[in-house]
Amino acid sequence: MTRRRAALLAPCLALALTACGGDSGSDGAGAAGGRVEVAAAFYPLQYLAERVGGEGVAVTGLTSPGVEPHDLELTPQQVAGLSEDDLVLYLAGFQPAVDDAVDQQASEAALDLGAVTPLEPGFVPLEEGELAEDEEGEDPHVWLDPLRYADLADAVAARLGELDADRAQEFMQAAGALRGELEALDAEYRAALADCDRRQLVTSHNAFGYLARAYDLEQVAITGLTPDAEASSGRLAEVADYARANGVTTVFFEELVSPDVARSLADEVGATAVELSPLEGAPEEGDYFTAMRANLAALTAALGCSTA
Repeated sequence: MTRRRAALLAPCLALALTACGGDSGSDGAGAAGGRVEVAAAFYPLQYLAERVGGEGVAVTGLTSPGVEPHDLELTPQQVAGLSEDDLVLYLAGFQPAVDDAVDQQASEAALDLGAVTPLEPGFVPLEEGELAEDEEGEDPHVWLDPLRYADLADAVAARLGELDADRAQEFMQAAGALRGELEALDAEYRAALADCDRRQLVTSHNAFGYLARAYDLEQVAITGLTPDAEASSGRLAEVADYARANGVTTVFFEELVSPDVARSLADEVGATAVELSPLEGAPEEGDYFTAMRANLAALTAALGCSTA
């Protein structure tokens, strides 16, 4: 049962006014006709909650469309509202404002999806074998690997089932259906990226490490895990040398930060600047699968992949 519904029913129960809330004969939010109230920190987690929860959940996204989630600042109302949610989906370390709000208001209701699947170190390979200053820590962009994303869906289904036992089977079935779609997407990526002229991926932001690992690509990013960080002149020169040495024809930028540096680098090395979405925010059109397939089209064109 959701906390808000429980609060409404409590006076009725105390006065034995059975007409206030009919006895459904079973436990859980679904039993009383209620929905599990879910707060999701940013788009990939919101999409999971909506797909897995279906009609059994009421989902609130904490990051509005068009907002770079790394830079999210929550209002006092949003922070206070977390105490009323049954489940808060977040990824610890990705959004400091959400981490603080969870600690203050929702530690028991929170599910850190970064703990579901092992996170990889967030580093960009450098010729000297060093870490860039802003590359310390773990890379949170696990949703760009469809199979890892499916693991997150299973975890969401399991927690929702704990909160609403009557719908637990529905949640697991929805997660299974989503896994099937994600496995099909993974197969599309593997087939499309199997035979390519190049496998080097030059990006403005170090967001594509999981995608690169999953499909045998090599990512080199201009900046690190923080997308609006400024690259040093030495780093720009190093990435430019790498692009020339490997015949890179495309420098990728993302939609929620300025493309100026990526375009400048592309001009310097005779390449083209093209958008590649890290899916940190909601797509302007479609959903996760729409954006991932648009990414695949951009990748196959940039890497000279065979379509046969």
